[in-house]
Amino acid sequence: MFTKLYVASAMMMAMIVSGCAKDYNTQRPDISQLDKRDVGLQSKDVVQAADQMAADLLSDPQLNASHDRWVVVVDRVENRTVNSRFDLDVFLQRLKAKLAQQGRGRIQLVENRDKLHDLQARELERTSPNANAAGLQPDYSLYARIDELPNRGTSYYQVTFTLTDLRTRELAWTNMYEVRVER
Repeated sequence: MFTKLYVASAMMMAMIVSGCAKDYNTQRPDISQLDKRDVGLQSKDVVQAADQMAADLLSDPQLNASHDRWVVVVDRVENRTVNSRFDLDVFLQRLKAKLAQQGRGRIQLVENRDKLHDLQARELERTSPNANAAGLQPDYSLYARIDELPNRGTSYYQVTFTLTDLRTRELAWTNMYEVRVER
């Protein structure tokens, strides 16, 4: 009797666990896949755009011919979509992480000035008049702009990434990610 109860309990637990695993997979779809329940830009677009831009920027001949590391500050995304209230900095944050992982020795990322000042104000005790010394200054600024062309059933998105030389104002690199999605 005890053995039958034990086997029944084990089978019930296995069914519960397998049911939970299936439910978990439907709640947590792969980030590199489109979700049929969603419309507009999705995680797949963030992943693809950042991966493509990191590969393109790190293969740039000017960057690879340089004997110096490029010091880059990541700025922000200018959202020019119908839903301009949305913060789309996730595109740049993923690109920043990819550049940090793959660009060692060629690109040195530095913190955004305003964010740095905020961190310093909260964390550093000012004891010296030189406490606000400039430190490493960026040579380049990386930013993005997302434009949308809405239509009746779809929207075309163009995500343009730009690396600007802060000394000369030249565009050192630019590229775009394009996608058309259901509205």
